[in-house]
Amino acid sequence: MPLTDLFWLLLILSAITPFVQQKMLERARLRLMTRMEKKRNSRVIALIHRQETVGFLGIPILRYIDVHDSEEVLRAIRMTPPDMPIDFIVHTPGGLMLASELIARAIARHPAKVTVFVPHYAMSGGTLLALAADEIVMDENAVLGPIDPQLGEYPAASILAAVRRKPSERLDDRTLILADVAEKAIFQMRAYVKSLLEDKMGAERAEEMARVLTEGRWTHDYPITAEELRKLGLNVKIGLPEEVYMLMNLYGQPYQRRPSVMYVPIPYHRDESAPPARPPRKRGRVE
Repeated sequence: MPLTDLFWLLLILSAITPFVQQKMLERARLRLMTRMEKKRNSRVIALIHRQETVGFLGIPILRYIDVHDSEEVLRAIRMTPPDMPIDFIVHTPGGLMLASELIARAIARHPAKVTVFVPHYAMSGGTLLALAADEIVMDENAVLGPIDPQLGEYPAASILAAVRRKPSERLDDRTLILADVAEKAIFQMRAYVKSLLEDKMGAERAEEMARVLTEGRWTHDYPITAEELRKLGLNVKIGLPEEVYMLMNLYGQPYQRRPSVMYVPIPYHRDESAPPARPPRKRGRVE
């Protein structure tokens, strides 16, 4: 074979291979989701945002909640019988609040039980989806996050705090407009979160929970653990089905030239003849 033909063949294969691998991954994911559906007699929906090696020559693409996601989730919920439970696997850094609210509203309106599974994290808009569910099930190390509104690169609560510290005559019109929009955004989000939680915990506790999550007491990427969520009054359980972890394994990050995490990829079982392990450490919050 001439070298030129070999070159073009290798180029075509390098362009096609990522698409073929992606299709094989999608089939494996669907088989695993079907297995979980049969086991739990439910509809399984996965909203998992990782870097995917897709596109020309396998260029990684970063994902987040967008309008396309909301359209797909709403379509899946419409295709689910009213009396069938939904198991929603969520792994996301967040995204567009409009899209998140559309999904949350559809979750809240589904007549049968909706369970949100969080294997690692569901931040920002992902937290809103969890609040809309009847039950939240998390890995013991998984976290949710605050849902304080963000205006561009700035948190709405921080804009208001900055405006309150300066005399109004020293503020330009743009800053005043931003402050007005920030106040409305916080009010709207707080009211919406309260409406999602009222039936689950009563109006007073729902109001307090909505205030805590939207007032900006934490940075937007603050990890809220299951223990903290329980103290706030949420129905949170620990312990995910094995299929959730297996599904996450099929959403691996693209390989780098040098892996940053390495381990022997098999489960270990402790040798009973080995010396006793040290007593478990007391669990406590890291300040």
